Amino acid sequence: MSSQPIQANNPIHPGVRMGHVHLKVADLQRAIDFYCGVLGLRLTQRFGDSAAFLAAGGYHHHIGLNTWESLGGAPPPTGTTGLYHLALVYPTQAELGDALQRLLQAGIPLDGAADHGVSQALYLRDPDQNGVELYWDRPESEWPRTASGELAMYTRPLDLKMLLDTAQAAASR
Repeated sequence: MSSQPIQANNPIHPGVRMGHVHLKVADLQRAIDFYCGVLGLRLTQRFGDSAAFLAAGGYHHHIGLNTWESLGGAPPPTGTTGLYHLALVYPTQAELGDALQRLLQAGIPLDGAADHGVSQALYLRDPDQNGVELYWDRPESEWPRTASGELAMYTRPLDLKMLLDTAQAAASR
């Protein structure tokens, strides 16, 4: 069996983008409290106690939540397939710092924090133990590259104090 990746003869249009993620949750209100109350997303629509749609800005929804098959359920056990994490992209480093401040104020622990060269990221779990990545992309002109121009991403510790200082500086302007 070949280990070479299969390349499509007719690649997908470069304008295609990821839309939304829809999560099965055990407790709808608990999930809304986390995504809206802690992270700051806006509730755009709710269907009683069974589903809700959340967004940033004026979009219809970036995250869907439902209890249709999961009311009162437990997270999937380790060693099974499924969602590794969802990722929310912040427009600036200062906004990512603000997200970190929100997490600290709410007592939400981080699973990790990393500088990947192309981005800076915070990793955590939502109340249903779904992985969540909050990150900011550096401008493409600053991405690390090899001598031949290929991406040279890495994983290094992220300076959380610097991130909080950047948020504080932006807030005081």
